[in-house]
Amino acid sequence: MSYLPKSINEIKQELENRVGQKVLVTAQAGRKRVAKHHGVLSKTYPAIFVVHVNEGQGAISRISYSYTDLLTENISIDFEDEAQA
Repeated sequence: MSYLPKSINEIKQELENRVGQKVLVTAQAGRKRVAKHHGVLSKTYPAIFVVHVNEGQGAISRISYSYTDLLTENISIDFEDEAQA
């Protein structure tokens, strides 16, 4: 997200408004390693949100993240429609 919301409720509301949009999730995968996943924000729940990721050769998997991950900046999420604008 281009700005950092101040609370979990703000993050949840922002993501609920963007369900179905393409995203790029960048997550810390250990020391000096970063994992990037392109996918679609598919569903929000009270404590987590789910991203459907296309892993190539028709395989689709789901990855879930907590809103706290965004708040603490353990992950970042960029919406592809904003990146092109």
